[in-house]
Amino acid sequence: MRRSIPSTQALACFEAAARHESYTRAAQELALTQGAVSRQVIALEEFVGVELFRRTRHGVALTPAGDAYARKVRSWLLGVERDTLDLMAHQGTGGTIKLAAVPTFATRWLMPRLPLLAKTQPDITVHIDTQTRPFLFADTGFDAALYAGTPEQVRNWPGIEAVHLMDEDVVPVCSPLLLDRATQRAPGRAWQPLQPQALADLPLLQQSTRPQGWSQWFQSVGVDAPRAMDGPRYELFSMLAVAATHGMGVALIPPMLVEAELARGELVVASAQPLRGERSYYFITPAQQTPSNVLQAFSSWLKAMAQQSAEAQSR
Repeated sequence: MRRSIPSTQALACFEAAARHESYTRAAQELALTQGAVSRQVIALEEFVGVELFRRTRHGVALTPAGDAYARKVRSWLLGVERDTLDLMAHQGTGGTIKLAAVPTFATRWLMPRLPLLAKTQPDITVHIDTQTRPFLFADTGFDAALYAGTPEQVRNWPGIEAVHLMDEDVVPVCSPLLLDRATQRAPGRAWQPLQPQALADLPLLQQSTRPQGWSQWFQSVGVDAPRAMDGPRYELFSMLAVAATHGMGVALIPPMLVEAELARGELVVASAQPLRGERSYYFITPAQQTPSNVLQAFSSWLKAMAQQSAEAQSR
């Protein structure tokens, strides 16, 4: 039976014209004439029996049906292009994972561990794009996601299965030079964490997405800190880490996101009193869909890495 699938050329012309809302600019992008693009779009409209564009004084504009169809065609074309490039790169062997991930966790926790994946699973290639909010897998080309959120946010994400990887516990960290100025130590002695009360007198670095962070930390350790809300605000943990490394203040950061700075001695734990964050990190996959062998192998590896990371932090 013949499939009801338009030509790829017609779909490519339609998608470019829809994105630019211009046959002329679509033709320039595709190295075609304006007339060729117009003919392809007309042929597509005749094929589907629906008007996709309407004429305006400035050119063309999508109809509501055309707008909805354009989003689906764009996703399909991107998926075909991705799968073709993957096939060309791997010559039919191995597999790839298109992963959506929150940026700091991907950059500072996942990527330093990917060389370990390459040693144990050399045929798996992981492509990573930034995505911080829930999305519908059907509308994207993603195979899975690394997501940071609350249990409620995960429960409200439709059509997914979630595996809890680790909690987002935070501890105060700062430059050793800042700690050195705050406490006296004998020559040759290691830096000792401060008592919680002492942190109330140090400059504090705030995270704009968690404005109550320091207030909650001081409350958890029973310290009255009138200046808990003071200090410069930064959106990302990576920004806080850089500011803390340069001695600008003390930051509340999950230790797993500053492993390199702690190992190099650029940051030290200012007080060994963790605060359980509201968010956790999850591995998200589409529900009601049998995962591929590649995705299953990656999921198993990811859970093992999370377990190792949790054990290292508890020592």
